Amino acid sequence: MNDSASPGLFGEPASGGGYLVLARKYRPRTFADLIGQEAMVRTIANSFALNRIAHATMLTGVRGVGKTTTARLLARALNYRSGDIDAPHIDLDPPGEHCQAIMESRHPDVFEMDAASRTGINDIREILDSVRYAPVMARYKLYIIDEVHMLSTQAFNGLLKTLEEPPPHVKFIFATTEIRKVPVTVLSRCQRFDLKRIDSERLAEHLSMICAKEGVKVDADGIALIARAAEGSARDGLSLLDQALVQKPGASVSAADIREMLGLADRARMLDLFDAIAKGDARTAILEARNQYDSGADPSLILRDLLDIGHEAARAQALGAEARILGGADWVARVRGLASSLSPAQLSRVWQMLLKALEEAGKAPDPIAALEMALVRLCAAQKLPPPEDAARLLRDGASWTAGVPAGESVAAPTSAPRAHLAESAGETPAVQEAQRFAFASFEAITTAVAEERDIELEIALDRLKVTHFSPNGEIVFVASPDQPRDLVRRLKAFLEEKTPFEWRIRASNETAAPVESLAERRKREAARALEELKRQPFVAAALKAFPGAEIAAVREPIVEGGGDVAAFPAKPTPAPGGPRKKEADR
Repeated sequence: MNDSASPGLFGEPASGGGYLVLARKYRPRTFADLIGQEAMVRTIANSFALNRIAHATMLTGVRGVGKTTTARLLARALNYRSGDIDAPHIDLDPPGEHCQAIMESRHPDVFEMDAASRTGINDIREILDSVRYAPVMARYKLYIIDEVHMLSTQAFNGLLKTLEEPPPHVKFIFATTEIRKVPVTVLSRCQRFDLKRIDSERLAEHLSMICAKEGVKVDADGIALIARAAEGSARDGLSLLDQALVQKPGASVSAADIREMLGLADRARMLDLFDAIAKGDARTAILEARNQYDSGADPSLILRDLLDIGHEAARAQALGAEARILGGADWVARVRGLASSLSPAQLSRVWQMLLKALEEAGKAPDPIAALEMALVRLCAAQKLPPPEDAARLLRDGASWTAGVPAGESVAAPTSAPRAHLAESAGETPAVQEAQRFAFASFEAITTAVAEERDIELEIALDRLKVTHFSPNGEIVFVASPDQPRDLVRRLKAFLEEKTPFEWRIRASNETAAPVESLAERRKREAARALEELKRQPFVAAALKAFPGAEIAAVREPIVEGGGDVAAFPAKPTPAPGGPRKKEADR
């Protein structure tokens, strides 16, 4: 490897010539070195040019995207002084007279505090006591508080007044990974920057550049694996690269080496596994998954890899030739083959089932058992008709057999009751399974939502005026300003979780005739039942005998054995089609 004291250093090498990890060695020295944060850098540059510099800045983002590094770069930029330049400056090359001390965290006017270990009001009082004094050397006195969300409520409250009206020579820079835990009273006093996750392709390019500087060779596929495992974090990517470089000292590191290091299964074998799922071959799928597990692959990572393949196949299906698929020619060809062999609805169904399986694997006492059970479900689902064919079969009453094209299936008599279609048309259990998922009416959907105890959605559906409903996956309703904004999204998600096909749900302002909601219909039917009840001779006589009396409710009696009324439910129930039994019947 190259000497650790390279021009890319953020700080000095470790004392005694010790090894400096890549995450420290290649920490950005200037704003230009930050990758993936162009929007933030542009905003800071414009604020400097217009002299509209915020007195407090909040940096947020996932671990390793550069929050602390950006805070130090911002401290250098605000106090930049070099040659003829004596003003806040975005270009930090060449370094200014304060830069080195700030980079090494030893500048007297730049205070760094870790709120994870100093959370109390006494720690904040130290800051409040020192803000009144002018800087010793620099232009501004800066306070960098990392993991600011860890401060106590009293500490936040103590900081508020100074944060709102700080002296002109003071600037605050906060960094946090948990922006939701920061009080809104603090957020409203800060200029906020959300540092983005670094795209996998961009991070792979960055890691390849560092490998070239270090004089080491890592396969491109291995670099791509590290970039994906880093999940958008440059620091995590560099730490994993550090670990990869010691796998084969002095030799090229292969993708297989990195897969073994990360506990991942072979990528080609993952395609074999996905292919077995697509064919509904549970035996092959379980044996392949067990072999990968025995070789050291983690069940959750196997599921994540399957999700990645499903996503790549769906993108290839939707984008065609424009889809960018990372990998060799054989990998690209096999992913595109999967995209052509499965329908969009089938890929969507596999994706949803894999997501559920990933959640179960995290909770199960034995993750490999959860994986194998998920594979059984996935393979069984492939033996069902594709969701779009299932919708057509339910509509037309046609039979279906696995492996037989839909056009060759035998049509069932459309007049036959749906419950007897299997017997009359010789349907397979697959069609019966598909029918089981269907909703015969909009009322059935409302009942299913009520069983899930989603009260808000149940109320919204109860008030919805539906103009068209098809059990094949279509709902049209009258738009109303008092409907929840996310009604369509939530209803669509619920239905597509319960049924094996896609639903089309839309609002319309055009109605051929007045439409009533389920709630309005119940109210109308209850009123009609009440009027019919009043015309009953016994009830009419009772109302006449007690002037001013009203019927409070119509209740359904509970009859046992010989027909005697045993009890009445506490909650009144409306009569849908006519008068119900009443207490007077006794």
